[in-house]
Amino acid sequence: MLKAAFLILLLQLIGEFLQKYFALNIPGPVIGLLLLLGLLLLHNPKYKPLNNLHHQIIQTSESLLGYLSLLFVPIGVGVVMHLKLVEGQLLGALAVIVFGTLATMMFTAVLFQIFNGKNTDE
Repeated sequence: MLKAAFLILLLQLIGEFLQKYFALNIPGPVIGLLLLLGLLLLHNPKYKPLNNLHHQIIQTSESLLGYLSLLFVPIGVGVVMHLKLVEGQLLGALAVIVFGTLATMMFTAVLFQIFNGKNTDE
């Protein structure tokens, strides 16, 4: 599990470096996540050392997802601390949240149908 956590953080660091070095508009952690996705897609089941690491990455990711809600606490505190700044933009922020959530749900449903092998025209 420690190797997998190290690999995840290393890929995030590489993503941060690439973002800063090439002045990209994509956040470094997203680049690191894409690098991890590429590594997992290139995974060869016949290569035993990577099988164990692949399994460890899955376990580590699942355990980190259990603590994902804690990452929203600083955001919530920041919003409450700067509520006066947010009040003027409240209607726009709510619209973005609602429409963004609906668009994400629809996009996820379409992708699920595509990857599940069903026709979206039915």
